[in-house]
Amino acid sequence: MTTKQPTFNYEALPMRVVFGAGSLAQIPQEAEQLGLRRLLVLSTPQQEQLADQAETLLGKACVGRFTEARMHVPADVAADAVKAARETGADGCLAIGGGSTIGLGKAIALETGLPVISVPTTYAGSEMTPIWGLTEHGRKRTGRDRTVLPRSVIYDPELTLGLPVGLSVTSGFNAIAHAVEALYAPDASPIISLMAEEGVRSLATALPTIAEHPLDPRARSDALRGAWLCGACLGATTMSLHHKLCHILGGTFDLPHAETHTVLLPYVAAFNLPAAPAAEQALSRALAADDVPGHLARTSVELGAPRSLAGIGLTQNEVDEVIGQAVDQPYANPRPVTSDALRFLLTAALNGALAP
Repeated sequence: MTTKQPTFNYEALPMRVVFGAGSLAQIPQEAEQLGLRRLLVLSTPQQEQLADQAETLLGKACVGRFTEARMHVPADVAADAVKAARETGADGCLAIGGGSTIGLGKAIALETGLPVISVPTTYAGSEMTPIWGLTEHGRKRTGRDRTVLPRSVIYDPELTLGLPVGLSVTSGFNAIAHAVEALYAPDASPIISLMAEEGVRSLATALPTIAEHPLDPRARSDALRGAWLCGACLGATTMSLHHKLCHILGGTFDLPHAETHTVLLPYVAAFNLPAAPAAEQALSRALAADDVPGHLARTSVELGAPRSLAGIGLTQNEVDEVIGQAVDQPYANPRPVTSDALRFLLTAALNGALAP
């Protein structure tokens, strides 16, 4: 009897990573290494202070700021940012902030081809992927394009010390969701599976410490390292049902991105993991738990995350629209997705059935 040997493809994405406390100060060197001399700094309105720091560090290499980044990257905001990049004659962008800001940098790159340096301040992981997203007319479009992949990513754990505990937790679960879906992706590989398991382990270990001691530098560093690994998994594989549902809930109903990932993940895991035993075993090891969906639900709520989709704004009347959009476009998933299965899953998530 012969054992079938695994076959797989793996392609590393071409990007540079700088990691370490205080690495924000290396922004000028990263710009110089990429040959960039006229950078447009991007941030949200709430993070203008960070944009100030980046502008000071860049000096004459900063030609302007655009501080109107918003969640889910509205198409009109992206258009304004592209206009700002062109009017300033920028030869690149520096996106400092969470997934909203980094997503805006990608939108500019998609339209103009300008290279992006990313400085993430949350655990969303967008900086490690060639995935872009734009929201227009109540729908979020996503795609993959190597043009939007940041050329350099600066991970400075000190920038996450001030991230509120609630957002730290939900952003961390957002990252864990990338790894969960990477483990059962149709284009998974042993390399990605190792990164996914270690990414989940790092975040699952760090988040409880951060909840109690937000300024713990070791936990912040471990969480950011886990986010890097989980983000790399997202960039290297095809996402499935969980990410599809989150795009619908965010794009159509404007539900908060990280909270939506956090609430929904246990319910999608409960649906998909019976059809993905290797993924379930990896997650059990990483989380030190036999009941993966139950553990994810209980832990997130214990750390202060919302417990249900109803708690973050979805109503029962909107479930049919979510189902309709989800079954309208085929996508990879370890289990067939039917309207009845989705109704059961979404109703359970709406009511927080797995959370205590």
